[in-house]
Amino acid sequence: MNVEQNKALVRRYYDEVLNGGNPAILQDIAAEDYVEHDPFPGQGNGRADLEARARGILGALDPQFEIQDMIAEGDRVVVRWRSRGTHVGEFLGIPATNRAYDIAGIDIHRIVDGRMAEHWHVVDQLSQLQQLGLLPAPEGAPV
Repeated sequence: MNVEQNKALVRRYYDEVLNGGNPAILQDIAAEDYVEHDPFPGQGNGRADLEARARGILGALDPQFEIQDMIAEGDRVVVRWRSRGTHVGEFLGIPATNRAYDIAGIDIHRIVDGRMAEHWHVVDQLSQLQQLGLLPAPEGAPV
């Protein structure tokens, strides 16, 4: 696949899985032996665990992702994104707070044979936890 095809594949993940609420699409776009380098507690590798991760995010955070930048070279696609949502269900053992969040992150996806095969990310989880009221924000900081 060329870099434009790789970018289109990764865009499907954000558009159809995360924004569209359809983790079943992962059967078509993720490798069976998918590797998650930044797993949630208890999450393993493989497409089934990726699908469980997506279902957990969708059910708990009601997210919407905005792709702000997408850069590709070789077998890698880097996405800088912004996510907004509301904590509507249990997430990683934390009961719903029904509070909104607005965070940023960067994902790196590796594509092999036309499928997402590996993932790394950096996410502003501290800000998210503060916005959800799960950690105190520094005095004077917007929440």
